[in-house]
Amino acid sequence: MLYRPGDDVGPLDDWPFDNPESDYRILSGDPRASGRLDAGGPGYVTRSGIWRCTVGTFECTEQGDELMTLLRGRCCITDHATGETVSLEAADTYMIRDGTRVTWDIQEDVTKVFFAHKAGGY
Repeated sequence: MLYRPGDDVGPLDDWPFDNPESDYRILSGDPRASGRLDAGGPGYVTRSGIWRCTVGTFECTEQGDELMTLLRGRCCITDHATGETVSLEAADTYMIRDGTRVTWDIQEDVTKVFFAHKAGGY
């Protein structure tokens, strides 16, 4: 699969912020997530796909080591353990480690492509 910034990624399903392991907390706005797995799924140790989220701020605990590239939008991600904040926009790539507690501040609707790995499976 080839994804380029700005490409239409096709249909996505609603992905509510309801995974208890991620412990989502909405901090501002009304962010709504959607996505699609293109490979992997329950029981697999790797998965890849597309994720989209509308403007808003939330915190969560990331599930799996994830390499992502933004195809659209702008956001800041803050790592709670280090206090480091990174600003991302279309074409930027970022890596988050399994179990990292982060705050997502989505300033412009974000679409990302991701590849993730979780020892023991998802």
